[in-house]
Amino acid sequence: MELTRTQVREYDRRAADAGETETATFGVGCFWGPDAQFGAVEGVVRTRAGYAGGTKRDPTYHSLGDHTEVVQVDFDPETISYRDVLERVFAAHDPRRQSRKTQYQNVVLVERAAQREALDEFLSARGLTADGIDTRVERLSRFSPAEDYHQKYRLRSASSLIEPFDAAGYDGAELRESPLAAKLNGYVAGHDVNVAEELPAPE
Repeated sequence: MELTRTQVREYDRRAADAGETETATFGVGCFWGPDAQFGAVEGVVRTRAGYAGGTKRDPTYHSLGDHTEVVQVDFDPETISYRDVLERVFAAHDPRRQSRKTQYQNVVLVERAAQREALDEFLSARGLTADGIDTRVERLSRFSPAEDYHQKYRLRSASSLIEPFDAAGYDGAELRESPLAAKLNGYVAGHDVNVAEELPAPE
């Protein structure tokens, strides 16, 4: 796939902004995999890897404290619902098993009452309850983005695709928040995403 810096900027300019999206936060083990997996999902606009669920202030990878590696996704509710996101989250892990290591535990972090209600309905339809599964269900109090080298980890290994972002002047935060980077991260990881068909025409 060939990509130019102009296509990078134009694709991201056309994407839904924060006011048009909703956010879901969850952990299902090491965040590199789900960051790529969910970036490839139609309707997911942005993804970011980070830390949440603990009490330590300003966690880092080497000083994580009691936090868990999580992925946060911004999605377009006109295309995909929170329930659809939950379907994929629970397909990505076994809610009856839990890692002993807090860093890699399974967790769903809800932001508001509507998300908790949707989660309870989702579980109930499967004969489950939040108290009856090993997956942690908690209120999101704080999300801390992970270090730049963890963001779009798969994409960073593809020099021909990461170079146009450098040429476009993207810094670490812009790459983390880039809708195109989210899609390409999934593409490089081998997930089914038709990103080439969605790219603006090259100059």
